Amino acid sequence: MKPNKLQMTLMILATLAVSPLSRAAENQNLKPMADTAENPALMQPVKSVYDHYLKIQTSLAKDSLEGVPDQANAIAKAIKGDDMKMLSPKIAGQAEVLAQAKDLEAARKAFKPLSDSLIKYLADQKVQASSYNEAYCPMAKASWLQMGKKISNPYLGRSMPGCGEIKRTF
Repeated sequence: MKPNKLQMTLMILATLAVSPLSRAAENQNLKPMADTAENPALMQPVKSVYDHYLKIQTSLAKDSLEGVPDQANAIAKAIKGDDMKMLSPKIAGQAEVLAQAKDLEAARKAFKPLSDSLIKYLADQKVQASSYNEAYCPMAKASWLQMGKKISNPYLGRSMPGCGEIKRTF
């Protein structure tokens, strides 16, 4: 049975309506997150790198390596897969080193350069109105990013969870 004019028109309209949605799905890596509309520097996949990073920070603050290798590998994969090359490949290498850490001491040591690089990216991009807080611990002589203002120290963990201070918010 051959479609009539009305059916043909409806099929064409349906195709036109779906087409932009499918293109948006194909280009999801270029789409900024809702909370990053003011911060183009935090578009995907960069946003996902920071999401993975924050999970690592949380685990280390709890004296745990749970999920750290997977999250670090996800950071490296996101950076390597970014066609726009928003983050340096050096950061992917730092994440890979962290993924290979066999104990808390090694993970915390590897977390420092990764933290420094991600903090530098936010500063270089002049990211503002975000919810990333840069904290610094004088005992560990190291900085990190975290959500919220309550210090959650990934370098000293449960031994001194509140050691440090918020330096700035991105």
